[in-house]
Amino acid sequence: MTPEELAHADLDLTVDGAVATITLNRPEARNAQRPRLWAGIARVLEELGPEIRVVVLRGAGGTFSAGLDLGLLDPAKPDEEGNFITVLGLDDQAIIDQIDVYQRPFVLLGDPRFITIAVVEGHAIGAGFQLALACDLRIAAEDARFCMKEPALGLVPDLLGTKPLVEAVGYARALEICASARIVSGTEAGEIGLAQVVVPAAELDGVLAATVDALTAHPHGAVTATKRLLQEAPARTIDEQRLAERTAQVARFRALAGG
Repeated sequence: MTPEELAHADLDLTVDGAVATITLNRPEARNAQRPRLWAGIARVLEELGPEIRVVVLRGAGGTFSAGLDLGLLDPAKPDEEGNFITVLGLDDQAIIDQIDVYQRPFVLLGDPRFITIAVVEGHAIGAGFQLALACDLRIAAEDARFCMKEPALGLVPDLLGTKPLVEAVGYARALEICASARIVSGTEAGEIGLAQVVVPAAELDGVLAATVDALTAHPHGAVTATKRLLQEAPARTIDEQRLAERTAQVARFRALAGG
């Protein structure tokens, strides 16, 4: 994407060796999300080269994302790009299909080609929370604030947030967090398994650098194959997983032997 296209998508992109950093860059609105941002993230991820091993997702201005731009729900602004009032004029299947498009970047963040890390400081609300959940790992500031706000707005989380939340904290805790729409602090996020690392905000960059070093220290093919095995394990029986492991190992043996 060109710098102009990134700016239109409310994004910034930097690439340093094997690491691509995508920054939500709308700090004046606490990085509130619009469909153009989701489309931009999807395009960036699709265009990343095979040399990229880690994708970092973070927000500009000291906050991750305050969630969906609620101005897009304003019926007084029907002509604004991405206004959801226009979407509501479609039939049910068309709305389902449109949400499928919106979900695309949240799916791509799980691509086995790379490991994705959300660096969360400030707010991760609603769509912001779901964007962080779409990443493989979360590094959070102690005073970060996570909230699944959708039920409080009469909505459901529909940007792929429900499955990774249950996987991270279990059904009962996930239900309590969503149904109450309460704030989960960064400290609590670490305690319940929602965040893998929690540190004071001033230490986020140092911890991120150490984490990236650790994640890129070993053969890329082995890491991506292991990620795929872990992702697909919950849907398999033990015998299916045994076969998947054996099959993946053959490819690794071949690679090590140069064949």
